[in-house]
Amino acid sequence: MKPVIKIKRAYEAVERGDGYRVLVDRLWPRGIAKDKLDMDAWIKDVAPSTELRKWFNHAPERWTEFQHRYNAELKNNVAVDTLIEQLQSKKNITLLYGAKDEEHNQAVVLKHFIEARL
Repeated sequence: MKPVIKIKRAYEAVERGDGYRVLVDRLWPRGIAKDKLDMDAWIKDVAPSTELRKWFNHAPERWTEFQHRYNAELKNNVAVDTLIEQLQSKKNITLLYGAKDEEHNQAVVLKHFIEARL
């Protein structure tokens, strides 16, 4: 059975159905103490490269191109394969991210990528 994957800002409260919580940002979310974020894993290496993250800069007009570039990075990223292996045994998964924009962020792309691979 495929796991249910959700995405959520790291600043949002933990919910009962979150399940396995994975931070998927390369940088730690601002303003959250490391001992205060309730998560099971922080997998920085599945985040966009520093170059791609800086280029995108959460600009909605770059969203389509960002998705293409990030998907290309994900296809060649060994950390994604490792993450997918870990997630296969989980029932509920929540990918955590720090961006303010809930529609245009790497967790949206990563969620779709993982769902296609599971």
